[in-house]
Amino acid sequence: MQIIKGRVWKFGNDINTDLISPGKYLDGTIDEIKGHVLEAINPRFAKEVRKGDILVAGKNFGCGSSRESAPQALKALGIDAVIADSFARIFFRNAVAIGLPVLACPSVSQSFIEGETLELDLEKALVKNLDRNVSLTGSALPREMLEVLNKGGIGPVLKEMFGGR
Repeated sequence: MQIIKGRVWKFGNDINTDLISPGKYLDGTIDEIKGHVLEAINPRFAKEVRKGDILVAGKNFGCGSSRESAPQALKALGIDAVIADSFARIFFRNAVAIGLPVLACPSVSQSFIEGETLELDLEKALVKNLDRNVSLTGSALPREMLEVLNKGGIGPVLKEMFGGR
């Protein structure tokens, strides 16, 4: 996996899946849902996010329901990675399953302000704030998770295993 570098969007603690992917839009397509991601917290986010941006958050990111549309909508918006102090386990697993890079990195939320540039080496679990020359080490992902992310999610892995059947 290559180095991921992008502009930071910052969110706080306990951001639940209903805030990420509001329930009132779940009957729509992922393209419709992505237009409302995190709108209750930051109405500018879905309108201004650019491909390659990175989301930084506090503790317990993705708590709440097991809503798969939450990581899907972030990925559809163009978010290249989510780095948080900690994650709700189901969000973390759903993100890996769809090929959205995630990394738990204690105190990452205190090391960035919105708009700064972050560089992530996911294989080494290294996070750098390029604007302030700060480096952090996150919780390294198991090799199997890195392989799933490198292949774009569990779907491509299964197609490879079963020959596209």
